[in-house]
Amino acid sequence: MADPITHRRVLKIALPIVLSNATVPLLSAVDTGVVGQLGEAAPIGAVAIGGITLTAIYWMFGFLRMGTTGLTANALGAGQAGEVAALLTRALLIAMAGGLALILLQWPIFGAAFALSPASAEVEELSRQYMSIRIWSAPGAIAVFGLTGWLIAQERTGAVLVIQLVMNGLNMALDVLFVLGFDWGVPGVAVATFIAEWAGCLVGLWLCRAAFRVPAWRDWDRVFDRVRLVRMAVVNRDILIRSLLLEIILVSFVYFGSDFGDVQLAANQVLTQFTFITAYAMDGFAFAAEAFVGQSLGRRDRAGLRRGAVMSSIWGVAICVVLALVFLLAGGLIIDLMTKAPEVRLAAREYLPWMVAAPLVGCASWMFDGIFIGAARSRDMRNMMAVSFVIYCAAIWALVPIYGNHGLWMALLISFAARGITLALRYPSLEADADSPAEAA
Repeated sequence: MADPITHRRVLKIALPIVLSNATVPLLSAVDTGVVGQLGEAAPIGAVAIGGITLTAIYWMFGFLRMGTTGLTANALGAGQAGEVAALLTRALLIAMAGGLALILLQWPIFGAAFALSPASAEVEELSRQYMSIRIWSAPGAIAVFGLTGWLIAQERTGAVLVIQLVMNGLNMALDVLFVLGFDWGVPGVAVATFIAEWAGCLVGLWLCRAAFRVPAWRDWDRVFDRVRLVRMAVVNRDILIRSLLLEIILVSFVYFGSDFGDVQLAANQVLTQFTFITAYAMDGFAFAAEAFVGQSLGRRDRAGLRRGAVMSSIWGVAICVVLALVFLLAGGLIIDLMTKAPEVRLAAREYLPWMVAAPLVGCASWMFDGIFIGAARSRDMRNMMAVSFVIYCAAIWALVPIYGNHGLWMALLISFAARGITLALRYPSLEADADSPAEAA
């Protein structure tokens, strides 16, 4: 019999993820800070371009985290211990293949990146040095997605926190040692990240060692079973399409904002940090929903599925309300901490009400993402994201010419609302799945 879903259990899953996410901006600040001590602009630009390029490329493999969580939670709930172990092997094989492909294709990838975002000769050369070192940790960095997803499915978010603390803590320490201590410059930052990403992968494998005690992890007939491979491929494909559409929305928001001048562009960049803060805070509760919903669906436990979705969402809504109040009362102070430019501060304050509304409007989209990831209902996620994308494009076309930058923010929030509403409409069919017969182990 499954353990009851309680508020304490929700927080046990969520809080380590919130703490883990808090280390991400800190690492970025240290990367920038140590190269900033070199006293030149080029190294800062090189690390920024190289880091953003590789992060964007690795981000495309984020489907591995989400897909692995849903499928593993389903198998765990169904009592399929062998399939739980085999899923980890499949995820690691995909990570290794993807990482090796990136290593082999690094030069055309780097060339395309600089064609899209040209830089000075000095910055480009330093960026190439950075990326040509760090790319060799691609298999390990991508494997962490699969390892993290597998752990979240089992509610082991404390282990996820350990992986992130090791990776980011080691990275920051080695940044200081290699750049300030050994004077390695930009290559030192890359070597630090290379070591940290492989260390995170090794720590993750150790934390997942229980899977390797089950013979099924190397039961190649099971691992390469055509039906299970096709299902995993379909889930990952759908999540990749969904994520690319979401990325297009976020990137296009930046590009459309650039039409309103440098000040508005800078103000929008400052304000988008509010949405990142919200997303980082919401991740923990969305991950709790992933684990609860996935396990309950695997057991064909409709009541447990609903309780897991509701209990996680209660906390998600509470966090969004708190953040909205914080942004309302202290938004101006947060803006002042992010920029010293008076004109940017003034412009950002004009659009601050949209930041107060964003957590409230976007709450349903974040929580339903977690619910549908846990259920491995990737087709619904893909299709509803496509509908939301079309609605966003229509909102841009209709609102931006009339309301300018305000219209741009309206369109973004409309896309959040559309995602939440369309997934909510699909939720009853998700619950109905819990009444259908379970799959064979």
